[in-house]
Amino acid sequence: MKTVNIFTILFLILAHSNSFAQNKHQSSINSKINTYLENGVENGFSGAIAIIKDGEVVINQGYGIANKNTSLLNNPNTIFDIGSNTKQFTATAILKLVEMGKLSVTDSLSLFFKHLPKDKQNITIHQLLTHTSGFMDVIGNDFDNITPKQFFDTVFDSKLLSNPGEKFKYSNVGYSILGKIIELTSGLEYEAFLNQYLFLPAGMSQTGYLLPKWNNEQISRSYNRGVLEDESSIVKYQKNGTISWNLKANGGINSTQNDMILWYNALKSNKIITKKSFEKMTTAYADYPDSKLNYGYGWTVKKLDGSAKRITHNGSNGAYSHSLIWYPKKNIYIVYATNANSEKVEYLAYVVAKMILDETYTPKPIENNVYAFALGYMENNSSDKSEELIALLKEKYAENFTSSRLLNSIGNILLMLNQHKDWAVALFEKNVDLYPNDGNLWDSLGDIYKANNQKEEATKSYKKAIELGYEDSKGKLNDLVKN
Repeated sequence: MKTVNIFTILFLILAHSNSFAQNKHQSSINSKINTYLENGVENGFSGAIAIIKDGEVVINQGYGIANKNTSLLNNPNTIFDIGSNTKQFTATAILKLVEMGKLSVTDSLSLFFKHLPKDKQNITIHQLLTHTSGFMDVIGNDFDNITPKQFFDTVFDSKLLSNPGEKFKYSNVGYSILGKIIELTSGLEYEAFLNQYLFLPAGMSQTGYLLPKWNNEQISRSYNRGVLEDESSIVKYQKNGTISWNLKANGGINSTQNDMILWYNALKSNKIITKKSFEKMTTAYADYPDSKLNYGYGWTVKKLDGSAKRITHNGSNGAYSHSLIWYPKKNIYIVYATNANSEKVEYLAYVVAKMILDETYTPKPIENNVYAFALGYMENNSSDKSEELIALLKEKYAENFTSSRLLNSIGNILLMLNQHKDWAVALFEKNVDLYPNDGNLWDSLGDIYKANNQKEEATKSYKKAIELGYEDSKGKLNDLVKN
């Protein structure tokens, strides 16, 4: 009969006990996070989150509504606009081209573009990647109908905000230039290069602009602040048949939680780019103004104690918001998306990260944003309660009620929705009482009077706005007089 060493038995028992305790502890944290987010749904939270810890997916779940028209709930396969997290794909593509021997990050723009103004000829790819090129942020709107020639002529003719390499200035334009360099160097369209060299090798089939065979049933609609509904940016891309250079390579790519987990796995295993390239991409180069962050290539980098660091990036188009948080040394990765963005939920990923890192931390419950709260109040009360609503807003949302902007924004949202016009009148009238010398507010009051066919009152309001120097009211007043 074979004898078993007593110390071996004790070791196995202790190992099993420790593993059980760790699993129980992790389960408790996961439950705490899940409860926090589920409770937030009642106050307007709508989105999805995935958490990987020590190589295991510990949470991958959706919350709230993805599409009210179809009653689709958010889930790991829901398709969200990831905004500026597109930039890390652009940065990775550049480094892929470096590995392929097609370019170097020290290359200057003059190698790729002819007849550049002198002040832009020596701007490097590295400076574009780190937002230190001096280029402006944007030149137009995401869906402007602008030709490539018009876009790049405008960009290269623009005045630099600072000397190249001198200081950090976030520039979407700079990443669009990188997208064009990818096309010129590879001979492929920007999205085609990403698809061939990044997404397909990673196994990502639901990431891109126009090329994926989108699972249409999983495309989310957006609910900005929980009150302004809109179609997915994918639908807009498909209608236009192209991506404006105002957006291409700097934002607007759509993806799912499951695809972004595949992306993490591909980067971590060096399937897309080498370990050396990944380290170069996540090295801290440019100082982010007034913060403890630095910028790498498509990632922000925060140095932690010792050699540890946190790499993150956020993206938003106002309605959608997307966050990536990665602690390489701690083996923690978080991907978060919302299709109902507001200041109350935009940075929830960082709250969740704190819950993971500090088990004693209990966050305040997710609150409804001020706009959703106001419209909810209006659903149940008549406009003669405007004084009561304003008092509530001052009490519950004091940080928002510091100027005329809040009431003006709520009123303009009502105009956009074509709802509760009586409430819009009451709020605009109260706002001009509070801030009588603001021409913009009188212009807004004129707009609601016009929408209510109160021509005489609208005329007086527009005239008052013009008197206070608000020039935009002149055209509206002329149109009103003609009609």
